[in-house]
Amino acid sequence: MGSIWELDFYSRPILDENQKKVWEVLICESPTDVRTNTDTLFRFAKYCPNTEVNSVWLKTAIQEAISKAGEAPNKIRFFRRQMNNMIVKACEDAGISAMPSRRILMLYEWLQQRMEEVYPQEPGYQGGTNPSVRLDSPLPQRLPDALEGQKWVFVSLSAAELAEMSEWDIGFTEAFPLNLAQVSPETRIPGVLIFSPRALPIAGWMSGLELGFLRVDTSQGTRLLLETGATESWILANIKNPSVLEEAQGFETAKQKAKGVHFIGVQSDSQAESFAGFWLLQEVGLP
Repeated sequence: MGSIWELDFYSRPILDENQKKVWEVLICESPTDVRTNTDTLFRFAKYCPNTEVNSVWLKTAIQEAISKAGEAPNKIRFFRRQMNNMIVKACEDAGISAMPSRRILMLYEWLQQRMEEVYPQEPGYQGGTNPSVRLDSPLPQRLPDALEGQKWVFVSLSAAELAEMSEWDIGFTEAFPLNLAQVSPETRIPGVLIFSPRALPIAGWMSGLELGFLRVDTSQGTRLLLETGATESWILANIKNPSVLEEAQGFETAKQKAKGVHFIGVQSDSQAESFAGFWLLQEVGLP
């Protein structure tokens, strides 16, 4: 599997000499393993004049990044839905598939760092928020019948235990180093395990999605949702049992304490020693 890149192309809180917003492309490599050294991951940043904000400029910037990296990525993730058409066209013109995704953890951390340390040092910096256009999300979908697990449970592991997951027997997987989220080894990380004799098809289906995060939704009863792509949402379970409702609240509380970090695993049954799929996830507050 080739590398995966994360990309953002948007205006920054900086004005040029004509009092127009300066734009910027940020490209960084996604960490995919708990052992990844994030200091070695590829990064590329370039400002774009307001008058050149188009897919042609972006394609050229992507090609420049590829040249600097020495190889093209397998795919590029992006999270700004309002930039969908321009980003997808630029990536495709550069010969790379683009995927709307909320799994842009490296990019999120980098953006936060630049907002605090880089942009304030630039001439023309304008303090305050840099508003993004928020779009409505579609209603959560039911899982395909063939993919519903027979059973699922809330569980938790310590960050230290999860740091060993690269040594586990896992079919489909993706992770990131826990120091990226700045959680300590003793932090309890909440998760959900799904059990099904169709564990492999379920894990295979999930691996084809851009997994974002799990969340407990209380807008219409209480539901466990799997957020994927830029907007998609899947109903993993409707929760009505009082004791499970309490566990669901505990899951969200633990997730907040773990800075949004959590996991989802798929196994054939509760006695299995291997995973058909296991993903480390983090819910972050995208701009």
